[in-house]
Amino acid sequence: MKKNMGGTDRIVRIILALVVGILYYQKIIDGTLAYVLLALAAVFVVTSFISFCPLYTLFGLKTCKTKE
Repeated sequence: MKKNMGGTDRIVRIILALVVGILYYQKIIDGTLAYVLLALAAVFVVTSFISFCPLYTLFGLKTCKTKE
């Protein structure tokens, strides 16, 4: 797997995951919506740590800087 996520993209994903976690912890979101958002947040965290997003490859996107 080649990296296809840049630093800014990774930081934004981690911040979004933290926001969802805080909203769930404070019981602002609950029920099915909470579980869906928590699953999405988990995916964001995992993809941020490995710097690879499978959806980016499907659409041909790349947010990281390339060496030329």
